[in-house]
Amino acid sequence: MQNEDTLESSFTTKRPLAIRALRRSNIRKKVAEYLFDISPTCSYTSEIAYHVGATSSNVIGALRGMNSRYREEESLITLELVEEKSGGKNIRLYALTDFGKEIIGTINNR
Repeated sequence: MQNEDTLESSFTTKRPLAIRALRRSNIRKKVAEYLFDISPTCSYTSEIAYHVGATSSNVIGALRGMNSRYREEESLITLELVEEKSGGKNIRLYALTDFGKEIIGTINNR
């Protein structure tokens, strides 16, 4: 029970940070919306980049952070909007979390 309360408290804290991060970066928002559209399917970096009209390096920055251009504390993975899965040898797949679905659903309904 306490673990559920801690988890909910974590999401309550991260909700405004996640919305702010999505508003600050068009690429972050496009990546999250694309993953929302294909959910529950996973996708890999170059496929995401193709569908959102961005470079792979910008998608990686939005997902994981990249120096000062995409701050790691505002990355989709750090904010727990997206999870990284292993797709085998050197293949990283990305999928939207339940929390990410909730946030994107909230933004789209506004």
